[in-house]
Amino acid sequence: MQINKKLAHLAKRRQQLIEQAAAQRIALARNIEPLRKPLATTEQGIRVIRYIKQHPAFAIGATALFGLLRRTRAVQWLKNGWAMLQITRSLRNFL
Repeated sequence: MQINKKLAHLAKRRQQLIEQAAAQRIALARNIEPLRKPLATTEQGIRVIRYIKQHPAFAIGATALFGLLRRTRAVQWLKNGWAMLQITRSLRNFL
């Protein structure tokens, strides 16, 4: 009889743990949903960095192009780029 009580207790405990794990999976899915977009963006940025590391000619070429441009044009590009970055950030925060 002792063995049957132990088995019944173990079966009940197992069922409780299965239900608890299911509830935890649901809670985790609900909590991680808001992070999907930022994590995808971060992952894409990491891929770009890895690609540039594997193909340094692009970085060298961009630097050379930047150096060849007249200073005023480069400053104007930087201003435009900075403005676009600020607009993008404000829109992202707004949405």
